[in-house]
Amino acid sequence: MRDYTFAGGTAVLTGAASGIGEALAHALAARGSNLVLLDRDAERLTAVASAVESTVDTSVHVVDLASAAETAAAAERVLADHPRPTLLINNAGVALGGRFDQLTLAEFGWVLDVNFRAPVQLTHALLPALKATPGSHIANVSSVFGLIAPPGQSAYSASKFALRGFTESIRHELAGQVGVTSVHPGGIRTRIAESARVGSGVPGGMDTRQWERVLRIAPAKAAAAIVDAIEHRRPRVLIGASAKIPDLLARLLPGAQSRILGRMG
Repeated sequence: MRDYTFAGGTAVLTGAASGIGEALAHALAARGSNLVLLDRDAERLTAVASAVESTVDTSVHVVDLASAAETAAAAERVLADHPRPTLLINNAGVALGGRFDQLTLAEFGWVLDVNFRAPVQLTHALLPALKATPGSHIANVSSVFGLIAPPGQSAYSASKFALRGFTESIRHELAGQVGVTSVHPGGIRTRIAESARVGSGVPGGMDTRQWERVLRIAPAKAAAAIVDAIEHRRPRVLIGASAKIPDLLARLLPGAQSRILGRMG
């Protein structure tokens, strides 16, 4: 496929209220892409939209992607207002700390709903319109933990591995019709650590500062890498050494993953 053209297109972006999503909104607007922004944080989402709407057409949809019903309704509204989207970026994500035996199934399911079911649902809803628009593209934001699986992150890793597998499969299915990119950020400086939930069975809660120490990459740098990968139709992008090194070591020494993860901090 030819390079993706941002100018004049319409990008549907989830998790747009902060972090990588906010940076992507600015990066896409700078390239002339009209924006359809989704997030559950109405106040932050409105602020992001206000910051970019003077340069491109922008609309916002407040939605809790943990709800399948809300996700379906949001997809209907998006298509009603923007019947010819050219780009879908499934960026929204949540985190949950705790060993598997310290989590309830409801807590585990919440992560799967936001990080996996919602991207699948939105992709399914928007795919006919994307296929009908020549040159369209899909980018799904997985994680370095969609490449390696650390202890205490069973729900998050399960969701991100699933999203990676889904993305790689549809990339083959849609070859020549819709471009597809799997995104694997490493330690990006976002709000995911401070907003992460802790499993109800974790005694005394969990110290998230261990993750905050490795969140060093600016969201703008991550956004730049993502839009570059989309433009050039790259199948996969690893962002930062904190993604590239664990990926390489996990492939070369798959049985040594625990030692690899122990050195990440």
